[in-house]
Amino acid sequence: MTGRLYVVATPIGNLKDITLRAIEVLKGSDLILCEDTRHARKLLSHYGIDVPLLSFYEGNEGRRTEEVLSLLEGGKVLSLISDAGTPLISDPGYRLVRACRERGIPVLPVPGPSAVVSALSVSGLGTDRFAFFGFPPKRPGRRRKWLEEAARFNGTVVFYVSPHRVRRFLSEVLEVFGDREACLCREMTKLHEDYLFGRLSQIEKEVKEKGEMVLIVGRERP
Repeated sequence: MTGRLYVVATPIGNLKDITLRAIEVLKGSDLILCEDTRHARKLLSHYGIDVPLLSFYEGNEGRRTEEVLSLLEGGKVLSLISDAGTPLISDPGYRLVRACRERGIPVLPVPGPSAVVSALSVSGLGTDRFAFFGFPPKRPGRRRKWLEEAARFNGTVVFYVSPHRVRRFLSEVLEVFGDREACLCREMTKLHEDYLFGRLSQIEKEVKEKGEMVLIVGRERP
């Protein structure tokens, strides 16, 4: 009998932001796939979840996928979690989910926290039409073209930003997008969460280079 794979959303900061169903599914799993076993154990221990862990991240997804598929085809129930939020959103797992679909293995979502949606909900910017671009490319030339593509989108644009690159990135976004309305969400749901609203030029001056961030840029106004 074929098993099934659950894609389980976990908190992006505050450990209380986990659903009752997520706890139930994780406790009922034969194995939990996670990016960082040390990080995952903190969450699982908090809720008394004693289930074996298997590291599953971008660097080993290719070679681990076949092993995981064998477990699923053998009838095991597995859960996939990321370090924070909803798996596969700028996180590994795409290849595994695709392979499961191709082999007829059920893949079921357990919805919950997502940094993209959480940031949009408090941004005050349009949410009827938006695009998520994830983390920026590291190479300057490629990043420029990528930003130019994002700037052409007729709607709200969402980026993930690394703290040590945020000032440079904001400067580049300002240059490409112009001084649009924006919102920068830092350390959402954590003790020192912080939100900056205003024009990109204003946010660039006020930003602190610390913590995980989501940048939301509004559409260009006529």
